Amino acid sequence: MTVTAAALSIEEPVNRRILAVSEDCIAGFHRLPFAAIAAASGVPEGEVIERLRAMLEAGVIRRIRQTILSTNLAAGALCAWKVPPACLHEAFDELSLRDPFSGHVVIRSTDGETAGSDFRLWTTLKVPQGYSLDAYAAHLAARIGAEQWRAMPARVLFVLGVGHTRRRSLEPGSRVGAPVVPRYPEVVTLSPLQWQVLAALKRELSPEEVVPDPWRPRAAEAGVTCDRFCEVAEELAALRILGRFSTFLEHVKELPTGERVTKYNGLFHWAVPPGSEIATGVEVARHAIITHAYWREGGPEFGNVNVMAVAHGMEKPLLLQHKAAIDEHLREAGIAAAYTNVFWGGRSEIKPSEILPSAFREHCAARGIDPESMREAN
Repeated sequence: MTVTAAALSIEEPVNRRILAVSEDCIAGFHRLPFAAIAAASGVPEGEVIERLRAMLEAGVIRRIRQTILSTNLAAGALCAWKVPPACLHEAFDELSLRDPFSGHVVIRSTDGETAGSDFRLWTTLKVPQGYSLDAYAAHLAARIGAEQWRAMPARVLFVLGVGHTRRRSLEPGSRVGAPVVPRYPEVVTLSPLQWQVLAALKRELSPEEVVPDPWRPRAAEAGVTCDRFCEVAEELAALRILGRFSTFLEHVKELPTGERVTKYNGLFHWAVPPGSEIATGVEVARHAIITHAYWREGGPEFGNVNVMAVAHGMEKPLLLQHKAAIDEHLREAGIAAAYTNVFWGGRSEIKPSEILPSAFREHCAARGIDPESMREAN
């Protein structure tokens, strides 16, 4: 394949077929992940590899990696930070560039002055097992000059997956036929060998590693045979530690081709009666436009919202139509939201949060922090 600008386009028909599968449809662990993408997309494996490698080298795809379900490995939360306006972008840079435990870093706004609209900086945050999320968040708050912050752990997950390519042409109200199955975070204890394999498995692939059998060099890195590496990876998948093998496109930034995957993303909030969070979440997550949906407690700072979801699109009015269709569906299901809102995403940097305990200790030491001071209270 000749690598031309057209060949790198996310709108090129064969690329669309590949990306519609590779973004979020290859669940679990696969010994030969590109063969799995080829089988699901109908594109020959050699061409899948060639195109994905070219898009990764060009920066059209920002990363290719085996995802992990870090909610089962580390304490995590969605954090909202109230930062003085003059410090907002400096705080964004600090968390996006210099804190490996902050993942999605987004500056958000609302369409008017509403509950929580002065919390402009939003991040995901993870701390490894044995360490305190609140203690580390307090450290970050002091580091970025946050006047106030709120951590909102996910009590239940309803949907977690991106898949921008296959969502681009959805009609408002499009949804699956039955409610989704809620998932409850359950922290799993891993053996040293499992941590060793996970550390090698989860790192994003370089363009040179986009080959038919990408795990062989990772097995050597972990100090085990490729067969043993894959056996342990299957153990991790059975423990619900592994998510998908995925290609990631930029959420908002312009691609090197001049295209955009999305222009807008909305964090939807609903405050529903206590006791109806599960019933609400499974109905919200039925809607195909939703990439993430959770039960999180927003507290009084955010109008006591307790169900949150994220949707992406090219047009703001269309996203609002999707939101209206979800609201109508909830009313038809007998679920009355006392309050709802949308926080729109602006500047963003999306990266995986680090979850290795060794990395946390090294980071604290480099910052002059005693890692033991960040331990969870017994």
